[in-house]
Parts: sequence; structure tokens; C-alpha cells
Amino acid sequence: MDRITRVSIVGMGALGVLYGDFFARTLGPEQVTFLADRERVERYRDATVYCNGRGWKFTVRPGDEPDRRGPAQLLIFAVKATALEASVPMVRNQVGKDTVILSVLNGITSEAVIGEILGMEHMLYCVAQGMDAVKMGNELTYSHMGQICIGIPGHEPWKEAMLESVTELFERTGLPYTREPDILRRLWCKWMLNVGVNQTVMVEEGTYGTVQKPGPARQTMKAAMAEVVALAQREGIQVTMEDLDAYVDLIDSLNPDGMPSMRQDGLARRPSEVEFFAGTVIRRAEAAGLDVPVNRELYRRIKEIERR
Repeated sequence: MDRITRVSIVGMGALGVLYGDFFARTLGPEQVTFLADRERVERYRDATVYCNGRGWKFTVRPGDEPDRRGPAQLLIFAVKATALEASVPMVRNQVGKDTVILSVLNGITSEAVIGEILGMEHMLYCVAQGMDAVKMGNELTYSHMGQICIGIPGHEPWKEAMLESVTELFERTGLPYTREPDILRRLWCKWMLNVGVNQTVMVEEGTYGTVQKPGPARQTMKAAMAEVVALAQREGIQVTMEDLDAYVDLIDSLNPDGMPSMRQDGLARRPSEVEFFAGTVIRRAEAAGLDVPVNRELYRRIKEIERR
């Protein structure tokens, strides 16, 4: 595969801007392109976006318009899960035979959604974790960039060259990453984290600090995560209570004034990703014959917030 020198990003939310800023600084701004529908292209064409005080006027192009330089080399999906199904077909013209696709969305289903439309042969599995990015309007701030955990499932060894091309890019640019021997387990671990912290902070209308101190909110977060541990084990994924404790430690290391994306959605009065968190837990637990009362209650409360 050719050396990756260009990065295309779908989604100009917190993670999209975080990675756009990083690759613009390390590869050059001309090597970073945001892809969007034509309405958003007009809205963002001359807009300045700030990341920790750095102002960028990123290149924003219609997703359905082929790039004169050729197909995308690395295509990163960083949209909200609620917008994924609409955004994937839009970029079909950007995908060539050597295009590598990463999804940094929360949850455990986005790779399948993208792969069904654009081809699973392009997909690498990854998890973006440990960041405390908060985006309000056109300004993103963060103190922890976090890292990308990346890998290939055991049944797809033929994707090794794709993985090497992406990790070479990460090494060259200094992007923090870990190569995971069991990436599906890591995907479930990050989902467990999101199920706990994102939903609890949203219903408590708080920040990371809300769940970093002892009390009912922290207990709810850990109980919701424990239900994911039980579900993972029922589905043959080796997530353990030790993993739960490690991810609680990660939460405790974040800026207490920061907040997860779900809480940011609540403040902005946007639909949340509850269907990809508690909704998915509930549906899969029913199929597995498990009871998940904490996630059922979180689902109920978040739906009530959204109705308001």
C-alpha cells in the first residue's frame, strides 16, 4: 500500500476537529479534508474552527464529489452515531481499492454499518479513548488527547498491510496509539465505559467530576458498566471486572470540569446516542436472557430528558 499522506474526515464535532487539528499540524493543512453534504459545505466553507486556541479554516468539500488527487487514503468517520447511516452513502465516491476506513464513533456497531455500504474489506477496528475534548460552538478545548487503540480481528489476518500503513502514519506523526491483540474486546471495553459515564453524567446533568467522587452517581455509573461486563461474557467477549476498574481509573484521570459528548448533546438540545448505549445493551441482553435494570432506568430517564 502507498504511504498515507492525506486524511479525510467525516464529521466536524469534537473528535473530528481534534484529529483535524492534529493532522493539519503534522501533515500540513492542505493534507486534511473534511467531507460533508452540500448544505454543510456552504455553512463551513469560510468558517474558522478553534482547537485549544488554534484557528483553522479547514478544507471542506462535498462528500459526493471525487477528489482530483484520487480516492481517500485514510477516511475517518467522526460523526454522531445518530447521523452515521445518512453520512456513509454520501462518501461512496471517495473510496478506492486501497482506502482504509476508521470509525472513532462510540458503540460496537458502527464498523458493521459502514462496512455494509462501503465494504468491510476497507475497515480497520479502532477505539478512541482517554480524551476529554469539549466542543462548544466552533471552539474545541482539551487537556488530554487520549489515544487510538487499533487492531484487526483474528479472522482477518489479510488486513495486516492495512494496519501497518496506518500505524506507520501514527508513528510518523506522533499520534498516541496502542496496537491491540484483541481489538473486539477493546471495543467492548470502551463501549462499557461510554454506557457508564456518558449516560450517568447526562442524567445527572453534571461533569466528569460528578462521577469522580463517591456517591450515588458513581455507583450508577459502575453498575451500568457491570451490566455490560455480564453481557460481554454471555456473548463470548472477555471483558472483566478488572477492566471495569481500569476504566474507572481512566475516568478519574480526566479533567473534572470536562464532560462526555452525550452531556454536550443534552446541553445543545440534540438527540443523544442512547440507542447505541442503553438501547443496544437492552436489546442484546434480551436476546441473551439477561436482566439489565440499571440501563433500563438510564434509558427511561434519558428519553424523558429528550422529550423535554
